[in-house]
Amino acid sequence: MVLLSLVASHSDIDLQTVAKISADASQVASVVLASASPVAGAITLATCNRYEIYCEVPHADDLPAARASLISQISASTGLSEETVSTALVSKTDHEVVSHLFSVGAGLDSAVIGEREIAGQVRRALNEAQASGTATGSLVRLFQSASRTAKEVGSRTELGSRGLSVVSVALDLATDLSADPSWEHKNIVIFGTGAYAGATMSLLRDRKASNISVFSASGRADAFVATRGGVAVDESSLEDALAGADVLIGCSGSDHRLMSQDIENLNRENRQLIAIDLALTNDFDPTMGQLPGVELINLESVRMAAPDEQAQALAQARGIVQNAAQAFALEQRERAADAAIIALRKHTQQVLETEVEKVRAQHGCSAAAEEVEFAMRRMMRQLLHVPTVRARELAAEGRAGDYIQALETLYGLEIELPVAPAAKTACPVTGATGDASTSGVSHDATLVARAG
Repeated sequence: MVLLSLVASHSDIDLQTVAKISADASQVASVVLASASPVAGAITLATCNRYEIYCEVPHADDLPAARASLISQISASTGLSEETVSTALVSKTDHEVVSHLFSVGAGLDSAVIGEREIAGQVRRALNEAQASGTATGSLVRLFQSASRTAKEVGSRTELGSRGLSVVSVALDLATDLSADPSWEHKNIVIFGTGAYAGATMSLLRDRKASNISVFSASGRADAFVATRGGVAVDESSLEDALAGADVLIGCSGSDHRLMSQDIENLNRENRQLIAIDLALTNDFDPTMGQLPGVELINLESVRMAAPDEQAQALAQARGIVQNAAQAFALEQRERAADAAIIALRKHTQQVLETEVEKVRAQHGCSAAAEEVEFAMRRMMRQLLHVPTVRARELAAEGRAGDYIQALETLYGLEIELPVAPAAKTACPVTGATGDASTSGVSHDATLVARAG
């Protein structure tokens, strides 16, 4: 199996293009898997500044067709031309995929280096893929390893202790722009009820903010405030909340956009307003910052204001990520070796049992027959020792394919690592499923060994 990822992020293209690629692209994985595409599994990671899709295909020869099918579907779902999509998406394969995801999950590829929110987004991407049945065992292991690496970076480096995030940097910017730096008496309206809204609510509480209203175009504000606090507002009460607001925070990314005209029509009596737009697709009209008394903070503002991390902490974090990526690659190579070892043992066991049956048929259950059988089994174990050791040595060198080819040539064995089954529906609390891909026993180690 071969890993493939298509990446559109703030590191390579502007956020407007990322937003266009992301629009209505959430179902790409399911649609592609239902088609004739060679893609065996896929997980989509979409955040405020990136759209990435991670895939597994059977063979390296399938990579061009897999990429073409993904681009075609993203084009169909977003309305962008295939040429535009293809140009915007950077392709990565195998070890590049692993290193990139581990760096992303640890916050090393974020607009705010070391941010912790992305780790949760990586976990949610995996859970959603498991729930929709698009994740293979290999992809599950990849994302779980990325999450473990992110925790290690957070616990072993100063990046984790800083507690930086897109939201925290945006709130710091708002504090600097505000006539009154205190958040205790500010009237705040949050647009959205998703993960960013939850993170925003938590950080606002840390800053002693108490007058928080929440609006959701989808009507989920009541459920949100029931567990996180604040006051839910709807369409009928939103105008009054906006008229008295000191800070607006947009993190919904819905089709409900607050326009400059909506603010101009309010009787705000020259009251300062700070609008923080954290939605990739803009919750607030980009021209709102041109209004008198209005300061607009967007994702580009956050990226420009994000502090540089200490070189030592960053180097340490990158070292952890590199070591974890190498360990994952070694584990994957060893899995290929394990499959070959199992196939060889199965083949030799079949040969041995055939010969043992002949001895029993000729000599019955005599002591002589038992001695011959014992000697044959001991000899077989000795004969398998060197090939087993050599398999693991070659796997460590990245040459498991050479070993498998040798077995196919010498013994006529056909060794296959079949497409891993999609994960079953995940538990909404733990993310666990009944599938072996999340229990530590993977079906993708199953193989077909047939004598030629």
